[in-house]
Amino acid sequence: MTIDKSVVASQLAAIVGESYVVSDYAGLSVYQYDASDEAIAGIHQPLLAVLPGSAEEVRDVVRVALAHDLPVVARGAGTGLAGGAIACRGGIMVVLTRMTGILEVNEIDRYAIVEPGLINLDLSIAISDRGYFFAPDPASQRACTIGGNIANNSGGPHCLKYGVTSNHILGLEVVLPSGELTWVGGPSAETAGFDLTGAIVGSEGTLGIVTKAMVKLTRKAEDVAILLAAFPSMEAASRAVSAVIAEGILPASLEMMDHLTITAVEAAFHCGYPTDAAAVLLVELDGMRETVAEHGDAVARLCRMNDAQMVRLASTKAEQDLLWLGRKSAFGTLGRLAPNYYLQDTVVPRTKLPAALEFVDLLSRDFKLQIANVFHAGDGNLHPLMLFDRYERGAIQRVLEAGDALLEHCISAGGAISGEHGIGMEKKETLSLVYSADDLAAMAGLKRSFDPRELFNPDKVFPTAFSCGELSKIKQQALMQDGMYVV
Repeated sequence: MTIDKSVVASQLAAIVGESYVVSDYAGLSVYQYDASDEAIAGIHQPLLAVLPGSAEEVRDVVRVALAHDLPVVARGAGTGLAGGAIACRGGIMVVLTRMTGILEVNEIDRYAIVEPGLINLDLSIAISDRGYFFAPDPASQRACTIGGNIANNSGGPHCLKYGVTSNHILGLEVVLPSGELTWVGGPSAETAGFDLTGAIVGSEGTLGIVTKAMVKLTRKAEDVAILLAAFPSMEAASRAVSAVIAEGILPASLEMMDHLTITAVEAAFHCGYPTDAAAVLLVELDGMRETVAEHGDAVARLCRMNDAQMVRLASTKAEQDLLWLGRKSAFGTLGRLAPNYYLQDTVVPRTKLPAALEFVDLLSRDFKLQIANVFHAGDGNLHPLMLFDRYERGAIQRVLEAGDALLEHCISAGGAISGEHGIGMEKKETLSLVYSADDLAAMAGLKRSFDPRELFNPDKVFPTAFSCGELSKIKQQALMQDGMYVV
């Protein structure tokens, strides 16, 4: 079927206005990649990008795409790290960044209804004076959108205590692949029938496009304390993590950074992290004032019992904010050390952290890569950053092989291939390390029950055998190594 781009653009302009349809090469180049490394996911330009301003406009845009048999890819801020918001088959990219409204705040039932383009942190700021916050807080929360968080079931430092995005979504308004606009879920704690909200959260735009979300509001704690503990080794810090949880203490967050990350963060922000430490733990405790004080003393004691060289309590809100600034900006500071990095996202049981970190160190030596570690230690969600220069011959190959080896190690330790970044294009071939062919066929069957034409975010999540149109990872890798791009 031959597509007349100008005809499609004209039909979209009639829906959203001409200024909100992007059709020129320069404008579309903004949307040809996301925050995943282009050497890993490639560069793929959509046929057109459109920026709707309402749920009804999203619905009508989808209907135009269906009429022309064009793929549809939803996109928020483009901060995804797994290639999930890339138009690898072209088609229409639906960019939701105009839809930023907070439509309702219900303090009695503790929910808000928001649009998908709302920035994560903006929601917490807007409801802060009412005594609430939105608990899922990815490191990119100053830029990432609620819709993107829903698509990837994002986590963040506070997911240790409060859970990932799926624990905070009550209901969704969704444009389905049929072009219908409907609601799933709602404010009730339990609903009869299939949990369609649960199916859509984390589906990475393959089952529908979220146009409104009913999100839980979480009460702000009476008191918050943040401790910084420095250790002579990653192994000692890992032991302290397990000791804290085994004590029955559940911090709001429990984060770890290694020496390489500490030095990069301190050079950029001067947050007060000790540069002579091999590892630090950033521990946030919240709750009743007396409980926070009691748990703070216990955490300090447990850290010292596990060889902590220093334990310091942040004494002011400004000091707390500075420590968090360093943690949440850590990925960006590592750009000082190398022009590119490949950020992994995998999980191991807490007790397997020392072995997993030792394996990361082994990979660093075997593959001749600098690897920085900054991650959610409390729930074993590792984020090794493999530093490299994509123009160095063989570097991409080494990074990919090291990443695959790490995933295999973590899975063998009882972990998972992703904790919060999603599968996207990056990890779809690795699902077979966890699931059988029958498992994958069942999942693909669910996808096709929503999207029988396979037009919604195609070539994502499922291995190539379960979706068509994707160059194999090996072929794409070879093209990249030769300096070519896959478009």
